[in-house]
Amino acid sequence: MNFLNDVDGLKSLLGVQSQPPDAQTSKDSLSSAISAALTADQATVSSAGSEVAHAASLSDVRADKVAEVQSALAAGTYSVPASAVASKVVDVLLNNSTSSR
Repeated sequence: MNFLNDVDGLKSLLGVQSQPPDAQTSKDSLSSAISAALTADQATVSSAGSEVAHAASLSDVRADKVAEVQSALAAGTYSVPASAVASKVVDVLLNNSTSSR
C-alpha cells in the first residue's frame, strides 16, 4: 500500500492543494507519521458481537413460514382476514385506554 498516493488522493477529494513535487522531505515525514499512527491504533472487541451471533443462531424464526409469506407478498396473494385486523385494532385501543388511566 502506498500511503503517499492515498494521502494525495484524499487531499484531492477534499479539495486540499497537493504539495509540490520537490517536497520529498515533507512527504517522508508524512509517511512516517502515518505509519506510526497505524501501528499505534488498537481495537478492542467486546463479547457483545459473539453474543449477538449466538442469539441469532438460536432464533425461533421459522424460515419456512417467512419464505412462504414473502412469496405470497411478492405474488400479491397474501391476505389477512378483516376480522383478525379488527380484533387487533380493538385490542390495541383497549390496552391504550387502560394504560392511560
